[in-house]
Amino acid sequence: MKALPILRRAQQISIACSRRHLSSRESAKVAVSPDPESLVSFHWDTVPPTSKQRRHAEQFFLRQAPKILYSSSTFLNVPKGKVPEVAFLGRSNVGKSSLLNRLMGKDICHTSRNPGRTKTMNFFAVGGEDEEGSPGRLTVLDMPGYGHKSRTEWGEEIMKYLVGRRQLSRAFVLIDTMHGLKRSDEALLQALRENAISHQVVLSKVDRLLFPNNRKASKQLLGRHAEILQERAGSIGSHLDALDVEGPKALGEILACSTTASLERGHFLGINNLRWSILAATGLHEVRRQPPAVTSTLESLAPKPATGEVSF
Repeated sequence: MKALPILRRAQQISIACSRRHLSSRESAKVAVSPDPESLVSFHWDTVPPTSKQRRHAEQFFLRQAPKILYSSSTFLNVPKGKVPEVAFLGRSNVGKSSLLNRLMGKDICHTSRNPGRTKTMNFFAVGGEDEEGSPGRLTVLDMPGYGHKSRTEWGEEIMKYLVGRRQLSRAFVLIDTMHGLKRSDEALLQALRENAISHQVVLSKVDRLLFPNNRKASKQLLGRHAEILQERAGSIGSHLDALDVEGPKALGEILACSTTASLERGHFLGINNLRWSILAATGLHEVRRQPPAVTSTLESLAPKPATGEVSF
């Protein structure tokens, strides 16, 4: 589905959000912006990424194809890792595997219309090989879904990983935009908070709200749908703040994504926002510049080893 013409017709509506605006429909503000990505990005504790930062995040994820590292049904059998990890969780059929395919730029996660397709913890290397020879600078983890057709033992192993994995930088919890928070989502979010695990909410399938039935929306209708999305994100944020649980709250940032609505070829709504959030969570958001090699005069005059020889 091509959403760019629709967004242009709507003058690329975006939403300027604050905690006050998010929690009240009457005070919702819709403003015109040249940046359609801000339509699905809600921040009150963080700052939205710039277009340059989003491009950097996109290049990080797409510079090399992702690689499957390993799969495991138990935390005990998960190999030790050296690079930061992020885990994606959500109810069965929330669109997690499809979103991860868009995130990593390759159909590498198995998808299915039937819930419960993902049955193991699946680890993927992203960003290309690092200085220490790791296959990726970042590991993205696709977790089994919870809820319908899930299994108790999956949940037990998932919690063991979330609590015991030192490399875990953040858990991203996917919530269906149309269905909102369910009891199973709330139970997971409470557990993350109780165990002081950094976590963030991501709204999936946002196109179903913004562009229902894949129909083009007028400026007025799209603006109304955008207000509903704003209200929904604010309601979820307020609900999470009000949880009667000790521990650090979810990050004050809610992102919405689509795996079908594209801004232009290969650029899907909200995906680069999510990529940047991942880099910020793992400390990989800084653009690294390699210092130029300094070679002394004597070193430059030294004979080079012949082809096939190994120099020590």
